[in-house]
Amino acid sequence: MILNFKGSDEGLNASVYAELRKRIVTGFISPNHELSTRGLAGELGVSQTPVRDALSRLSAEGAVSIRSKRRVRVPEMTSERFDDLLRCRLLLEPEAAALAVPHLNAEDIQRLRDLDVQLATAAAANDAATYMQANYDFHFALYRAQPQKTLTQLIETLWLQFGPYMRVVFGRVASGKLNDSHQIAIRAIESGDAEALRAAITHDISDGMGLLGRSALTP
Repeated sequence: MILNFKGSDEGLNASVYAELRKRIVTGFISPNHELSTRGLAGELGVSQTPVRDALSRLSAEGAVSIRSKRRVRVPEMTSERFDDLLRCRLLLEPEAAALAVPHLNAEDIQRLRDLDVQLATAAAANDAATYMQANYDFHFALYRAQPQKTLTQLIETLWLQFGPYMRVVFGRVASGKLNDSHQIAIRAIESGDAEALRAAITHDISDGMGLLGRSALTP
């Protein structure tokens, strides 16, 4: 992918960061994968400077580990790290979803329905890329609707660290096992029930990716 961007250096840096961030959060880049600054620069059609800047930002967010100028790696997932990230997700995401309820309208609900259809279709077709993107879009359509921006930023940081492993889990389980609580969540939003939405997102995280993710860690 070549970034066709014309503008300031700051704008280019932001574009490179956004692209790499998207690749990580949707699991396009897998855990323990080593990144090449030169390779990424060539792929994106930019110099190495904005790539280094983007990787530095991602390192500060825990998404990559920089060991030297030439050694940048997406951290592997361990049992301890998995449990830590999952615990934080369960603390923050249900709260953000509950706070979003008063701010979601009929158009938002329709978008969530459309994304849920995309999820089901992608799971049936074993299309990991589409599934990961639609799942991300579904959750953040909720989280970004609520007004607490710091809360959303914290959740985004968690997904940066969790996303690569979510993609691994998708590839290891049958699509029929990727059950979620999205339809229950949509019904909760329609009825204006914040606590029901909180419960649906909690279930989606803990009994969905939580159980499958933990099982995939077992040798």
